[in-house]
Amino acid sequence: MNDLLAAIILGIVEGVTEFLPVSSTGHLILAGALLGYDDARWQMFNIVIQLGAILAVVVLYWRTFWTVMVGLAKRDPGSIRFVRNLLIAFIPAAVIGVLAKKHIEALLLQPKVVAVALIVGGIAILVIERLVKPGTTRGIAAVPARTALGVGFLQCLAMIPGVSRSGATILGALTLGVERRTAAEFSFFLAIPTMLGASVVETAGHLDAMRAGNSVGPLEIGIGFVVSFIVALLVVRWFVGIVGKHGFGPFAWYRIVAGSLALALLTMH
Repeated sequence: MNDLLAAIILGIVEGVTEFLPVSSTGHLILAGALLGYDDARWQMFNIVIQLGAILAVVVLYWRTFWTVMVGLAKRDPGSIRFVRNLLIAFIPAAVIGVLAKKHIEALLLQPKVVAVALIVGGIAILVIERLVKPGTTRGIAAVPARTALGVGFLQCLAMIPGVSRSGATILGALTLGVERRTAAEFSFFLAIPTMLGASVVETAGHLDAMRAGNSVGPLEIGIGFVVSFIVALLVVRWFVGIVGKHGFGPFAWYRIVAGSLALALLTMH
């Protein structure tokens, strides 16, 4: 397949799935397997285009960020707690990501493993939705520091492809007593330092491959970035509305169906 067309398709996949509890990395791996491309050649692309989806959150929630920045300048306690919670939640991924992520990916970065993880994750969501009572903590600044740390450790589960970073953080926050909308927004905001850090590390590690022509070029990466940004702009608001009305059940069933279908197709290959 033409690289530019593949970049557009993967940009759409990233934009749709980054903030849904369905695993964007897992979908990119499965899409790559079904498109038949060389995963190593597209690895940096798959990381960097996630910044496009992250930029969508910055644009959609610019008022929140502006309020927090002004609050920090005025030493507002709520703004300080907002930033504190995001930093605390980011620390586990920063530490464990540096120490263990490469080893985990070497063992588990396989399409069939992703398909199974999608199915298992879907079942886990259904169980959590049924057993966990709605939380009462509203607003990121109101989240206790220990809860933020717990969410940070649960985010590390997403280092297993197919688990879903947003799914692990949102459902983790719910089990720790955070209400749905706050849990979703906490996950959106936490994605910013997490994915920025991952992109910097991946880019530094693959510059030589790009110079040698063993990675897709900057044009494909740029196209994927823009497409993922535009699509994520549309998806984030829709996702918050769906969660508020229907919870996470629809995404759980999607994971189970998509994982089962992918597993069947991969087995036939």
